[in-house]
Amino acid sequence: MEERLKLGVSRCLLGENVRFDGGHKLDRYLRDVLGQYVQFVPVCPEVESGLPIPRESLRLVGDPQSPRLVTGKTRVDHTETMKAWAEKRLEELESEQLCGFVFKYGSPSSGMSRVKVYPEKGGPPSLKGRGLFAGMFMDRFPLLPVEDEGRLNAPVLRENFIDRIFTMHRWQTMLRKGLAPGALVDFHTRHKLLVMAHNVQAYRDLGKLVAKAGSVAPQDLADAYIKRLMEALAREAKPRQHRNVLDHCQGYFKKFLDPDEKQELREVIRLYGEELVPRIVPITLLNHYVRKYGQEYLASQVYLNPPPAELKLLNHA
Repeated sequence: MEERLKLGVSRCLLGENVRFDGGHKLDRYLRDVLGQYVQFVPVCPEVESGLPIPRESLRLVGDPQSPRLVTGKTRVDHTETMKAWAEKRLEELESEQLCGFVFKYGSPSSGMSRVKVYPEKGGPPSLKGRGLFAGMFMDRFPLLPVEDEGRLNAPVLRENFIDRIFTMHRWQTMLRKGLAPGALVDFHTRHKLLVMAHNVQAYRDLGKLVAKAGSVAPQDLADAYIKRLMEALAREAKPRQHRNVLDHCQGYFKKFLDPDEKQELREVIRLYGEELVPRIVPITLLNHYVRKYGQEYLASQVYLNPPPAELKLLNHA
């Protein structure tokens, strides 16, 4: 990468003592592992909007679609203060060119989803809320990948999120260099197999969009392309879909592999399809044949060359 991608993150997840009780919620994977490959842009809505440390805890109250942000005991309403601060902060974040955001699970200001919303007149809360700042962020930047730190403990969700933020970074890098028709064609070509693994229909749709390069206003084409791309990648790719892509890759070598090599490749793809080995096994073997037989198209594919190996995204079954 020419420069590290920028990733928004709740400050408490980096170990900063900004929570209501004066503590933090350090996530070591984010700080120590992913942090080697991204530039964090830390945000704490509650502290940055003027609340002290420590402070009375906050909660969402009222209609889950438009709740108010109030203190738990004294019922002081901080809704408008938080919204006014968030509007200004979102303007600043727009200039940062973020590639995504990791929010704090359950936070009334920074929770991405399933945040408790308490009824006005008391009673058990629903889990239908979004943190006030997180909701405004997602409305302002609907194409940016977002997750909360709890969901990132699931290997499949972690892989999906990291794939998306690195894809967004490659997209932004391309745009900064200028949106020539050839640039979009090249970008699409390198991402074909990745899209195929997530959504075959999106693979077809994006191909039709790229075919319009040169005949449609570049910005209109780019806007339509990135919207469909990020929609596609947000869908989890199942092992069956990955196996279809791996079988597709295998077809590029039918004229080159000897019978033993063909059998070995079929076998490791089968074992992956039955979830007996992680995906890194067939991809490592495919990359060996890519180098051995000089398969330039496959060598360019993001699918076979995902983000840094140290992140171990393909090592889960």
